[in-house]
Amino acid sequence: MTTRARSTLLPAVGVILLGANLRPLVVAVSPLLGAIRADTGLSVSTAGLLTTLPVLCFGVLAPLAPRLGRRLGIELTLLLTMVLITAGAAVRLLQPLAALLGGTVLIGAGIAVANVLLPGVIKRDFESRVGLMTGLYTMTMFASPALAAGLSVPLERATGLGWRRVLALWGVLAVAAIIVWLPRTRRRTRVSAADTKAAAHPVRGLWRNPLAWAVTCFMGLQAMTFYMVAAWLPTLLADAGMSGVTAGVMLSLSSVVGIVGAFLAPMLTGGAARTAAIVVAGSVLYVIALGGLLVAPIAGAYLWMSLLGLGQGAAISLALLFIVQRAPDIRHAAQLSSMSQCFGYVLAAVGPLALGVVHEVTGGWTIPLLLVITVLIPQTLAGVLAARGGHVSGYPDEPRAGAELLAFPSSGPRQGAGPAR
Repeated sequence: MTTRARSTLLPAVGVILLGANLRPLVVAVSPLLGAIRADTGLSVSTAGLLTTLPVLCFGVLAPLAPRLGRRLGIELTLLLTMVLITAGAAVRLLQPLAALLGGTVLIGAGIAVANVLLPGVIKRDFESRVGLMTGLYTMTMFASPALAAGLSVPLERATGLGWRRVLALWGVLAVAAIIVWLPRTRRRTRVSAADTKAAAHPVRGLWRNPLAWAVTCFMGLQAMTFYMVAAWLPTLLADAGMSGVTAGVMLSLSSVVGIVGAFLAPMLTGGAARTAAIVVAGSVLYVIALGGLLVAPIAGAYLWMSLLGLGQGAAISLALLFIVQRAPDIRHAAQLSSMSQCFGYVLAAVGPLALGVVHEVTGGWTIPLLLVITVLIPQTLAGVLAARGGHVSGYPDEPRAGAELLAFPSSGPRQGAGPAR
């Protein structure tokens, strides 16, 4: 393999492995909720915190990510996110309930920072292959939780390890990411003091930019619908008469099919009208799936899970693509990613908890599913607006052009940079 090929392939593998850690340790909780509640005595609403807490971390801690990236370097910061995720998985092995919740917060903190910084890495290192890398990245984000959702319950029952150890097993993915990503932290690029100072200034004015708000709302609402469904789908199916193992497999199936939607959606985008059509098509598939769960949750489960996965995959892939496409440079990409995930995931954190409360109050799943369908309406409108094209922009007194390449210390030599040391 040539040096140039390695210089492209290795960063791509690193990004994909990092992406593989952004969902499994959250999604794996859902099919194991029954065992967790039986062991700990948690109520339905309190158990929902195990899904809500990390999503809340995604939002609350998102603004810290660009600052950490500028201070420590993007490669080192991303390595530390994997260390946090590994530590969180280990802490959840401990018996106290506080350890379970504390480990979940650590996992959420690591994912929160990685969520924000990875679109900037794609913007910086794969600018000519944004659609392809976004598709591969989001495919991984669906493949890894698909494994976690489908295998957690069978592993727990086949091995007798218990739900704590089975949850911790998914931390092995973070260890693998640390091993692959570590060499990238050993490389640095020499830049001038003036360039570094210019790049240290954050982009200002995005919170008043309509296009930035369209991207933000689409990110937040699609995350809300995703986590609402992911948190309670196995419980819904179990309540309808499906076995716990099969219910976990159904959640896994939606994630597996979501890989297809996640890969195809960014590859099929073109002009504004074509991209908007993909947004609408994804929402329509979502609505059909949720409607099917209302009328025939067991009989049509495979069809509903397939349609649900396609809709979810398209939505998350487009949300990440919009962050990259609507940003003119890496500095804007990081700040837009921070804004969209700060507001978006705080909004999304309300979803699973609210759905659990509505289910407890109503005693069924009809009203909760109608609630998810209602959220899809503003989600689709925001996606259509974000698909219209153009770039977000901040105030005109931002740092000079060119500083965007240095918004985070790079892991390796870049065009126009000084010699690597």
